[in-house]
Amino acid sequence: MKSTESNRLGFIDWTRGVATLIMLQGHVFHSFTQNDLRDSGPYIISQFVGGMPPAVFLFLTGVTLAFLMDGGERKGLPTGARLQSALRRAAYLLGIAFLFRLQLWSFAWGQSPLADLFRVDILNCMGAAIAVLSVMSLFTTRERVRLCAILGLAIACAAPLISQLDWSGVPGPVKQYIAPDLGSFGFFPWAAFLAFGMSAGSIFRLAQRDHMNRVMQWSAMIGFSLVLAGQYFGNLPYSLYRNSDFWLNSPALVFIKLGAILLGLCFAYLWTTYAAPQGWSWVRQLGTTSLLVYWLHTEIVYGRWLGYWKERLSIGQTAVVAVVIIVIMLGLSFLKTLVQNWRHSTGPIGYPAPEVPRVSGD
Repeated sequence: MKSTESNRLGFIDWTRGVATLIMLQGHVFHSFTQNDLRDSGPYIISQFVGGMPPAVFLFLTGVTLAFLMDGGERKGLPTGARLQSALRRAAYLLGIAFLFRLQLWSFAWGQSPLADLFRVDILNCMGAAIAVLSVMSLFTTRERVRLCAILGLAIACAAPLISQLDWSGVPGPVKQYIAPDLGSFGFFPWAAFLAFGMSAGSIFRLAQRDHMNRVMQWSAMIGFSLVLAGQYFGNLPYSLYRNSDFWLNSPALVFIKLGAILLGLCFAYLWTTYAAPQGWSWVRQLGTTSLLVYWLHTEIVYGRWLGYWKERLSIGQTAVVAVVIIVIMLGLSFLKTLVQNWRHSTGPIGYPAPEVPRVSGD
């Protein structure tokens, strides 16, 4: 993509950066706040807002996956090659996910059960969902707008039905990959955000530069409508489902989160296009290295390194720790970018390397 196109879509990295900040504070408060303070307002708000980042990361992964599929289509690649490209992306994320679990388990040797190796985390969900939805690469970008939206709706609405199935004879890890579970990220309903992101990403690639303002206006209107509709149907005293848990498998919660994501994208677009269109952004910087930040902060916050302070700090002390962790992660993010720029600017023996275009948010 040309540099102008990359700048035009910089709001995607900025949105991912905001989600990274929310994730960092949420995990720090969850790990370090005293147990007797977990009914306080600041802690409850921290954890309530902290439930948004997984949905945002999945949605934005869907956006960049749509970019990948559209790029292959524009290059004239056959459908088989486009499918293989999507499957390679899925295999990469699943490989990273298993390495991540292995690292956490090995660093917590003696304190972490073997079952933790097979826990279905957000990266596992991303990889599995991409593998399933890779068939969308067989269609055109224009077709993916409609088909992925329908798929997202179907996955969200099917989640309560999947919960009602008898999973007693299914191995635990297999169930975690598919069925809704408060302790893992199953395909139902979390893959809905990936599908919706693929639909949105296809729209971004089809929209002309002069039409992005109109696209964001529609994003805001649809976002408001989804939030209001989700709240309305979620508060009804009856349900179409025999057994539905709002915080586990409710389509209403999916639509509320999706609406909030669309509103967040609209704000990010306005901010990066009009309020702060030029210069380096520390929020966007975190967004471009969100995988590194996710990996490192999990070990620091939940590992043995700061074990003495776990569940011992006041709200104020925890807030200070959150700021320190964010600053450390920002420094590591900036260091990674410097190393990447240096490697791209020089060849293996010091000669200039050919310029490689970068897709924003990829």
